[in-house]
Amino acid sequence: MASLNDVAAYIVEKAGPMTAMKFQKLAYYSQAWHAVWDGEVLFNSEIQAWRNGPVCPELYEQHRGRFEISSWPAGHSASLVNNEKETIDAIVRTYGHLTAQQLSDLTHSEDPWKNARAGLDPSAISRTPISIASMEEYYGSLGADAIDVEPF
Repeated sequence: MASLNDVAAYIVEKAGPMTAMKFQKLAYYSQAWHAVWDGEVLFNSEIQAWRNGPVCPELYEQHRGRFEISSWPAGHSASLVNNEKETIDAIVRTYGHLTAQQLSDLTHSEDPWKNARAGLDPSAISRTPISIASMEEYYGSLGADAIDVEPF
């Protein structure tokens, strides 16, 4: 299993500079789709259902106060194995062209985030985890055409 920082470094390496919000959403989708495709977590860190969509608090603590993420020196992308890189590559191809707001809006329309925030006011602060099981169930149900995947 990859470390969260190694995943973060690879995301920035592949997608280039981006807002912190977009960075968080790409990490979320990487975790979700890796669980679907490989039946295991990509990194062992919780993702929570915050107001603006899924957020990994461990990443947030490291980039807090930064609007743009242009590097991630705490991680080493070379530490990832091929299937981990392939997941992130597919995520960047599929979601990387979207803005942070578009990604936030997209996550707000999907069951894992919506279910984790069930019953909350849209402006409510929440630290409710988004479970790996809910990610696997939802994204696994979307089918192969839901994401730009090259044959592995």
